[in-house]
Amino acid sequence: MSLQQEIIQELGVKPIIDAQTEIRRSVDFLKDYLKKYPFIKTFVLGISGGQDSTLAGRLAQLAMAEMREETQDDSYQFVAVRLPYGEQADEEDAKAALDFIQPDVSLRVDIKPAVDAQVASLSEAGVEISDFNKGNIKARQRMITQYGVAGAKFGAVLGTDHAAENITGFFTKFGDGGADILPLFRLNKRQGKALLKELGAPAELYTKIPTADLEDGKPLIADEVALGVTYDQIDDYLEGKEIPEHAQETLEAWWDKTKHKRHLPITVFDDFWK
Repeated sequence: MSLQQEIIQELGVKPIIDAQTEIRRSVDFLKDYLKKYPFIKTFVLGISGGQDSTLAGRLAQLAMAEMREETQDDSYQFVAVRLPYGEQADEEDAKAALDFIQPDVSLRVDIKPAVDAQVASLSEAGVEISDFNKGNIKARQRMITQYGVAGAKFGAVLGTDHAAENITGFFTKFGDGGADILPLFRLNKRQGKALLKELGAPAELYTKIPTADLEDGKPLIADEVALGVTYDQIDDYLEGKEIPEHAQETLEAWWDKTKHKRHLPITVFDDFWK
């Protein structure tokens, strides 16, 4: 089995999907989680205004609406959380995403005071934080906030990780990479777009250029620029197609380099060097 085949198998990507079927699969998956853990009454998710959080948010809202109807328990709620660092450059996109998702509860928490305080405290201790490192602190502070909300509302935190993000490790370890449940796992980027289109999302929400927007010095830098490979190439690779050699080498290098991000903390029983 080639490395490409191993990756596809591990991430569960199908070469062709039916959008309606996958929407139903994700919604049922979220509902099954709630039925398995009846003490969980809310799903919490940070909404950035990008494709992934928009899709995960809408799926979560659909799941909660069905749970309320089926159980007659109105405590089942989806909580969308806006988590800007001060003023967000694409704030209007986030508002548009919320208009589409129609969450039961919408909150806004500015993470800037917490992040800046952490960076200042580290500086006082003699630890200078680079812009890149600060970006990871932002991502982790957002997850701290989401778990704070979940802890107050008997909730579980949703993650937006999907196959095209997972293969490149393009997430912050224990930041946006830390969550309880991943409804988009198995989908690549174009498949996520297909689900949003099927759900009736405005086109600008799934045609927007994906950005992480974590570094102060590189606001809204495109993911594809940071990764050195396009999402079309990533998606083609995950669907078992041939892609240019340099793109394949870049992707497989990312997969190997970021292996630690896809693993729980290492113990003496793990063959982590393989």
